[in-house]
Amino acid sequence: MCGVFVLGTAAQWMAWRLRLPSILLLLVCGFVAGPVTDLLRPQEIFGDLLFPAVSAAVAVILFEGSLSLRLREFREVGRPLLMLLTVGAGVTWLLTTLLARGVLGMDWSVSLLLGALLVVTGPTVVGPLLHQIRPVGTVGPLARWEGIIIDPIGAVLAVLVFEASFDVSAQGVELAAWIAGMNLLKTVIGGVLIGTAAGGALAWLLKRHLLADHLEAPVAFTLVLAAFAASNHFQQESGLVAVTVMGFVLANFPNAPLRGILEFKENLRVLLISTLFILLTARLRLSQFSDVGWAGGVFAGLLIVVVRPVSVMLATIGSELSLKERVFLSWLAPRGIVAAAVASVFALRMGSEGTRFVPAVFIVIAATVVVYGLTSFPLAKWLGLATSDPQGLLIAGTNPFARAVAAVLQEKGFRVALLDTNRGNVMTARLNGLDAEIVDVLSESDRRRIDFGGLGRFLAMTPNDEVNSLAALHFQSVFGRAHVYQLSPSAGRSTGGEEAGEGRRQARRLFNADATYGSLQSRMARGETVKATRLTEEFDYDAFQDYYGEEMTPLFVCEGKRLSVVSDDAPVSAKPGQTVVALVREVKEGEGESAS
Repeated sequence: MCGVFVLGTAAQWMAWRLRLPSILLLLVCGFVAGPVTDLLRPQEIFGDLLFPAVSAAVAVILFEGSLSLRLREFREVGRPLLMLLTVGAGVTWLLTTLLARGVLGMDWSVSLLLGALLVVTGPTVVGPLLHQIRPVGTVGPLARWEGIIIDPIGAVLAVLVFEASFDVSAQGVELAAWIAGMNLLKTVIGGVLIGTAAGGALAWLLKRHLLADHLEAPVAFTLVLAAFAASNHFQQESGLVAVTVMGFVLANFPNAPLRGILEFKENLRVLLISTLFILLTARLRLSQFSDVGWAGGVFAGLLIVVVRPVSVMLATIGSELSLKERVFLSWLAPRGIVAAAVASVFALRMGSEGTRFVPAVFIVIAATVVVYGLTSFPLAKWLGLATSDPQGLLIAGTNPFARAVAAVLQEKGFRVALLDTNRGNVMTARLNGLDAEIVDVLSESDRRRIDFGGLGRFLAMTPNDEVNSLAALHFQSVFGRAHVYQLSPSAGRSTGGEEAGEGRRQARRLFNADATYGSLQSRMARGETVKATRLTEEFDYDAFQDYYGEEMTPLFVCEGKRLSVVSDDAPVSAKPGQTVVALVREVKEGEGESAS
């Protein structure tokens, strides 16, 4: 077991260094440790506990994923999401069933089961892909929501099909259909009720501070497993619905402190995914893949180029999604840990057909991860949904100056996203029509919830110099050092003077050396404003400087769809036709006719 942890951690590290999907390297490690060398035999290590442990681990992974779902996003993606989860899933099930029958030669009951299972996607793969691509618009949140919600739906659907296949032979079609319908009703009602109760109870405990800090994560982990087991007791596999609902309720409960739980769950998720993929892949045998043969590759290819595009196009007819967004969604459906885990559980109860069922699923997982992982970003760029040089700004801070900057740049057509832990400032920003989220920029789990679509630079503008410096360090890995800025530290806070303050700066200086948080807020309090002014031949930058005086501080230069950030290592070079955004003191009425 220690070797599994070592292999999993090493694969995750190599994937991070090589910028490859971690699932690929985990599959390779499991394949080498199991089918190739026969060094790892999971069934001998765990015995009958293997699949209960796998199911519980999948529940924790789904709970962690659902913690990133926000009700505000659902209001934006609700209709197309519901269509993807219903019409899209139904079309995928039908077409996959036909392909399993025609290409793989499986009998109808197994084909129906495979089709039901493969309606799932892989949120653990979709998330990192979206982080890399940063698509603009609602397509990013939509893909993330679909990936998380469709997993329990696919797992439950597969269980119902599996049970119905036995009921049909024993009790007839009509009775089997009635039983399946009742089981579905019990799954939905039981899962939603238990998940809501568990999520609400945990949120209440956290909000009332009835748990010590060091107990928050263990209690949350225990409640997840308890909700999973309780729901499964009433209806098989409804536990996955319960934990997904539990995470959603907890994430959207007002003022529930989740930082400790989020950080613990994220670290646990990485370890669980690594362990599960290696263990499940190690159970396979080379002879199983030879039984599937070339048909497995053809089957996976048709899922990618036919089934997914057809299902998305039909599901999004009449939606507000553009054709480009629909095409992008048509090329984003990697399968992941849920498909692997559920297929492995079914294999034990399927007899001889299980020997072909499981390798077919793993071939689909590998093929979809490779194809989508290598081609999704180039496709998004070609469609204009992503760019190698996005111009939007991610700003840490929702103070009055940050809000003023965001309002002006948003009016000019640039995306600006504001992050802060101050709920009052975030609410004020939202009331002003700005994109603002309650996010701790120092929390890895919080940063995973950020929609990076259209964002290309990070500006640290919080009141705390240390937070600005640490946030700048974190976001250098996302945007690159050249695109991360922070305000000048307030030297007065340190006994070392300006040099001590500069020692806290970890990024390019934002605006100039005098632009500290305190000075900018003081100027805003005195009535100065952030203003955009278009330069002309008659009113060039020299005239602009003369007009507003020496106190004017240039902030940004806009030209069409390009935005330049002013820094002490990138002085202002504004020309006629460009727009200068600056912090200025308004002149008297009638003196600024040339400015606009």
